[in-house]
Amino acid sequence: MIELFRHIFHLDFDWLFSNYGTTVYAILFLVIFIETGLVIMPFLPGDSLLFTAGLFAHKGNLDIGTLIGLLFLAAVLGDNLNYLIGRNIGLRVLHLKIRGKNLVKQEYLDRTHGFYEKHGPKTIIMARFVPIVRTFAPFVAGIAEMKYRTFLLFDLFGGAVWIGSLTIAGYFLGQIDWIGKHIELVAIGIIFLSVLPMVVGILKGKTTN
Repeated sequence: MIELFRHIFHLDFDWLFSNYGTTVYAILFLVIFIETGLVIMPFLPGDSLLFTAGLFAHKGNLDIGTLIGLLFLAAVLGDNLNYLIGRNIGLRVLHLKIRGKNLVKQEYLDRTHGFYEKHGPKTIIMARFVPIVRTFAPFVAGIAEMKYRTFLLFDLFGGAVWIGSLTIAGYFLGQIDWIGKHIELVAIGIIFLSVLPMVVGILKGKTTN
């Protein structure tokens, strides 16, 4: 199992195909489901995995339609699990009292609730493209008691755009020889571009304070 995850982190699809064949579909499904569904697993590859999967679909190892459908389902189910964990378990934990005082002040929970009421839909969509943040966003949405119908609607849209754009980009850009021969460099570039908006936002926040 450790060896499997090592090859997943290194996006070693050649090894995955040679050892697991068509079971790779199930492996990719689980990786995306776990990355989006378990708040304790935010470091699994997401963007780079989707792009690389699309690239290998172009090579004929995977069917692009099946790939997009399965990974879209994994992303939506994962986010919904994370939302339910936040709403049913996370909220209870935050309401625990230590020596008669709340673990988290009600004021902070009210602010979080207010933020998601106002910016929740935009946050759910944009978070899809930011590593780590996309794992925490649905969990916090559950804690903030964001209306489930609203959450689901924008989560479906965000999931479709995230899965579709990156896998299709990998599929078509896989025609470029340089990209096919330098998958690791491309993956690093995708991770950098994914994290860049978050870094810029943090830097802007510091300069305005």
